[in-house]
Amino acid sequence: MTTESPDGTFALRSEVRELTAQWRTAGKYTPRSDNWLRGFDLEFSKELASRWLIGVSWPTEYGGRGLSAIHRLAVAEELLRAGAPVAAHWVGDRQIGPAVLRHGSAELKGEILPGIVASDFVFCLGMSEPSAGSDLAAVSTYAEPVEGGWLVNGRKIWTSGAHDATHIYLLARTDRKVAKHRGLSEFIVDMASDGISVSPIVDITGERHFNEVLFDDVFVPEHRVLGAVGNGWKQVVEQLSFERGGPERFLSTYPVLARMLDVADPADASAKGAVGSLVARLATLRRLAFEVARKIDQGHAPVQQSATLKYLGNAFELDVLETARTILPPSENRPDSLLGHALLASPGFTVRGGAAEVLLGLIAREEKRT
Repeated sequence: MTTESPDGTFALRSEVRELTAQWRTAGKYTPRSDNWLRGFDLEFSKELASRWLIGVSWPTEYGGRGLSAIHRLAVAEELLRAGAPVAAHWVGDRQIGPAVLRHGSAELKGEILPGIVASDFVFCLGMSEPSAGSDLAAVSTYAEPVEGGWLVNGRKIWTSGAHDATHIYLLARTDRKVAKHRGLSEFIVDMASDGISVSPIVDITGERHFNEVLFDDVFVPEHRVLGAVGNGWKQVVEQLSFERGGPERFLSTYPVLARMLDVADPADASAKGAVGSLVARLATLRRLAFEVARKIDQGHAPVQQSATLKYLGNAFELDVLETARTILPPSENRPDSLLGHALLASPGFTVRGGAAEVLLGLIAREEKRT
């Protein structure tokens, strides 16, 4: 006999565990680190969609389950623990949907949210630019008002999944005459639009998930503005709390930690202490993620808490890998191994979603405000 968990997520966790176990047993995927970003498998995301496991915290009128952010956290944790290939729906489920729910018009909600829930729409993020990485307020991609909408010109870089995406969230400048933080707006753009071109950026693993995206006189219909024109900076800061405050910021390397738990010698006091320390830190990070989800359920955008979670979570992920190098046997240190792949992916951990220095500055500013 089973009992419900204190946060009411036992049934959801069991459902996800059963599904991922079935797919692994059938050889449909191999667990690995960082699969929320690198593991694109539309069939797997479609399977999740068929079970109502995407957009679980969204209103039922848009295809969601009407549950809480804490329930969404439970689903995300189980998928990450299983090293499942979830990149096809991750960005849309994690942040675009919540941003549209907070700021989108009724028309935009009705158009975009059901497509994300069904995994028909695949989103990428058009934020960073060659001269504006973590300093998003410095973006220069420009959207000019024209009859019926906007005409966009510019360039985005490090755009993960753009070659597979159906839509791109775009942060663009709409007013060049005001302070840089005040002249930004957000858009939802079809990747099939005329004037968009995508070029690959191959990383150290030899994989392509990064891209450069060019916009050459790309028309965006007026109703595809997300929120208020000129309010993009405030909105994107809120949205980044959804991006930075999730469990992927500390569970990207969970498959490696699980492997250490399998092979560590219980008689080796040093190894036991090192792994035990990691498990204790993981418990703390999970609690922080729970608090972020709780704040979202209360209608807040927990900017400071999310930045703190990402900063501490990134350090934890790297420490997992360093510990694994000393505990796992030499045969598991090859570039094509579970650990080897994670090590090659790890340089991006502390950069994506905001570099450590940016996060620390944000935490300090938020603390000063309080």
